[in-house]
Amino acid sequence: MASPDRTAHTTGQILAAFGIDVVLVVVFAAVGRASHDEAPISGLATTAGPFAAALVVGWIVSLAWRSPQAVVRTGIPVWIVTVAGGMILRAVTGQGVQVAFVIVAASVLLLMIVGWRVAATLVARRRAR
Repeated sequence: MASPDRTAHTTGQILAAFGIDVVLVVVFAAVGRASHDEAPISGLATTAGPFAAALVVGWIVSLAWRSPQAVVRTGIPVWIVTVAGGMILRAVTGQGVQVAFVIVAASVLLLMIVGWRVAATLVARRRAR
């Protein structure tokens, strides 16, 4: 794989990238629940659900399958939609959207959703040399 922005991607690569994003959203929710002494498994769907739904929208809006590992073209838009959409869905469903939570969620999801793409890009560049 030459560069995440310039290559055709197989279905497997696209599904793997989407799977990584989904797993990271679930991990984010599970760690958050555990840090607040909430049962990490029960209620996980309620916590992760809004962000997972927004993640799907982010993938659709950004046409992420065209360049699933791209940092700027895919990672940033998917992150923005995941955070904003997740917060909107949390508010609509009566879950908390306190400023501190928004800041923490945005920061952690930035590191996760964009961060793995940065790492993948660096690895691809290193391998290309």
